[in-house]
This record gives sequence, structure tokens and C-alpha cells, in this order.
Amino acid sequence: MPTVAPATIDDLAAAVRDTAPSSIAVRGGGSKRDWGGVAEVAELEVSTAALDRIVEHADGDFVVTVQAGARLADVQNVLGSKGQWLALDPPEAGATIGGIVATAASGPRRLRFGTPRDLLIGVTVVLADGTVARSGGKVVKNVAGYDLGKLFCGAFGTLGVIAQCTFRLHPSPRAIRCVSVPLDDPGDAVRSLRRSPFRPSAIEYDGTRLSIVVEAFESAADAQAEQIRALVGGEVSAAVPEQFGARPWRSGEVGLKATFRVGALSPALALARGFRLSAHAASGVLWLGGAVDAGVLDELRAGFAAYDGSVVVVAAPDGMKRKLDVWGPVRGVEVMRRIRDQFDPDRRMNRGVLDAV
Repeated sequence: MPTVAPATIDDLAAAVRDTAPSSIAVRGGGSKRDWGGVAEVAELEVSTAALDRIVEHADGDFVVTVQAGARLADVQNVLGSKGQWLALDPPEAGATIGGIVATAASGPRRLRFGTPRDLLIGVTVVLADGTVARSGGKVVKNVAGYDLGKLFCGAFGTLGVIAQCTFRLHPSPRAIRCVSVPLDDPGDAVRSLRRSPFRPSAIEYDGTRLSIVVEAFESAADAQAEQIRALVGGEVSAAVPEQFGARPWRSGEVGLKATFRVGALSPALALARGFRLSAHAASGVLWLGGAVDAGVLDELRAGFAAYDGSVVVVAAPDGMKRKLDVWGPVRGVEVMRRIRDQFDPDRRMNRGVLDAV
């Protein structure tokens, strides 16, 4: 499969337009290439690797505009020199801005700061016919056309190519404190935290330990961490645990994302018994890794549906994906497929990724 790596948005638009009706695979950093449905072999791969610049950092307005191929880690380094950060922390090494938005990837700090959809205020995309479309603005108050950004967030590159994104930023945390509590069932502790006046950045559970992260000025972080420790127990440290927020599956395994009603943490964890797990414990999101077949997947989906949730296959070898219904009865997936057919009626972009096997 030939690959092109346009260095400008105009070149990206020309590459998409001039190769019609060829099918196109969109590639960012490749850190989530196995996410979604089984991708068909495309006739052309479009890489965003050369679109890797920070276009504008309006630090006074706490806004940054970044090209899609820029790596999140590099962006954070530049923003950090100004005492700011883009409050996204998916754990995949080498993740790019476009890939994070396309897959709606998030990490532990979604509890306080939200997901890519919440931080995105503007987007430039190249549609399947080569048209360049822009939505939103460069300031937080401008929300005109914001829905286009929302549509592309989590569309897995099936509506077009994300070329550039504008985000609102937050001040960099001055100090981090982590309260770690060994627990078999963190349900009561999380319930107490949700009812408390505290605002942790993250509340994570790895199957044996609950980690509550506080980020603030030094004195405030110390005081809040001690109050949380008094409420739920545990120990306070100045760093998060190793592998904090890491996805719990290994290469070649099946990785699942389960959602559930906030407040139903204990029964959700009971359903996940036997899997390695990583839970955004106060956000209603559970990542699972392990051995999965169609029967196990059906049982999990029935169980999580009872708590207003769903289970999707996030990552798996293609051979395994072909034996499973990757998306299942997720609310909105049929709507997304209809939207895809409006944006890309010939299904040129990332064929197969959004489809059931």
C-alpha cells in the first residue's frame, strides 16, 4: 500500500481529492491502530506525520491550535514551558493529537477535565471529496460550528481526515498528591468521595488498589490529600503508582471498554471478575483485558446493560475481531454509520473500522 505524508493542509486535501475513488487509510502515530472494527486493506495510506506543528499558542487566552500529527507528549512539553497543559492523558505512547480526537481516547484525568470532546473548541478537517472544512474558533467563547468537531471526535477517521485542532488549556498543576488505598471493593470509598467537597483529578482502581489524585498548589494539595486520607484511609505519596491508568491488555489479547451507571461500581467490578482491569472509578468507565469469546462477550453485554452500560471491543487481533461483534448494541453507533454515509457515501475513509463484522 503506497503512503503519502502531506506537509500542508492544502497538500492533504489534494492527496484525498486527486486519488478518488481510491479507498484511504488514515494513520497518525499508530498507537491505536488496532482499535475499532476490522479495517479493509486500503489503496492509499495518508499519514499525518508531517503535519506536526503547534500553529498558535495563545497563552493569555489558554488556547492552542495544533496540527493533527503532533505528538501529545511534544505538545505538553511546549505548553509546560508556559505553565499550561492540554488536560488529556491517554496512556498510549506516541499518541498524536489527531489520533486521540479520532478515537476519543482519554485517561484517568477525564474525571476532572473531561474528554477530547470537552476540550476541543475548533477543528479543521479534510472530507472524503477533498473539501477543507473548518468549525469552531480560536477562543473559548466561540462555539459556532462546534458540532463538526463533536462528530469527528470518536468517528475513527471514517468521516474524513482531522488536519488541525484547537483546544482550551488549563494551568499546569503545581503539586501532585496521590492517596493509595488497598481495597477489594472500592464502591463505598468512591461513593464517599463523590459526596465529599473534594475535587480530585482522578479516582482510579486497578483491581487491588484505589488511587485518588489531587493536583493543586503545594499547600492545598497537602491539605486535601490528608482530608481524603482521613475519609477513606490509605497512604499519601507525591507520585502516582507505576502503570497508573495503563490499559490492562497485552499485545495479542482482547481489550474491552465497558461503561456503566456512575454509582454502580461494585456490581460492574463483580461482572468483570477474572479480567485484568483499570477503572475510571468515578466516571463509569472500565477497561478490561484477557481471553474473550463471543459467549463471554454476550454475557458481559447483558450484564452491563442492566446498569445502563455497554461493552465494545477496543483492541484485538483481526482474526479475533472477525469472530466478535466489535461494537455491539452501542447507543448511537447506527446514527454514526448514517452520518458516515452522508459524509462519505463511497466509504473511502477507513473502510471497515465502523462496521460490524
